[in-house]
Amino acid sequence: MSGGEQQMLAIARALMGEPELLMLDEPSLGLAPLLVKEVFKVIREIHQRGKTILLVEQSANLALKVSERGFILETGKVALSGKTSELRSQEQVRKIYLGEE
Repeated sequence: MSGGEQQMLAIARALMGEPELLMLDEPSLGLAPLLVKEVFKVIREIHQRGKTILLVEQSANLALKVSERGFILETGKVALSGKTSELRSQEQVRKIYLGEE
């Protein structure tokens, strides 16, 4: 199985237990960009169906696109938090974490 297929299988196995909270740690790690896109599409669909998801992800841009609330950590401490729409509009977040100018 490819890395993307393995991630999808891991998510499906977790959902079989009908958890109240789905915790995902770095679902994009080691995946090709096309597979990352597919995995995050599935994560978005799971959330849209009403499942609560705790997502830990190095790619702040991806994480903020599929979430409602965000917590940005620096050296293990919460540096910023809030609604993702608010975080994405902050100049500091755009420059430092999203690589935008």
